[in-house]
Amino acid sequence: QVQLVESGGGLVQAGGSLRLSCAASISIVSSKTIGWYRQAPGRQRELVAVITRGGFTHYADSVKGRFTISRDYTKNTVYLQMNSLKPEDTAVYYCNAEYILLGISWGQGTQVTVSS
Repeated sequence: QVQLVESGGGLVQAGGSLRLSCAASISIVSSKTIGWYRQAPGRQRELVAVITRGGFTHYADSVKGRFTISRDYTKNTVYLQMNSLKPEDTAVYYCNAEYILLGISWGQGTQVTVSS
């Protein structure tokens, strides 16, 4: 499996910004998809944003216009820029990558807490 290490979570006031990073142990060039999910207490894990090998991006409706996913092939890292954060964005954010031969891998998660 691929190791994914998230960073950048923390506590921020509503309206603020955070940038999450996910560093992969191997090249992300060949990943089928790579992206971010989140899970709030008592809720199911949900897709936040994903980017495909071809560069197509998909966002959850709840974050469109506020979050941006991007990647840096030279650093094998994918980012999630989160702006205009809301208390309902509070969750553990997980990095997810799918490779055709290696399957699906998850990071350990990073906590994002947005105070009102």
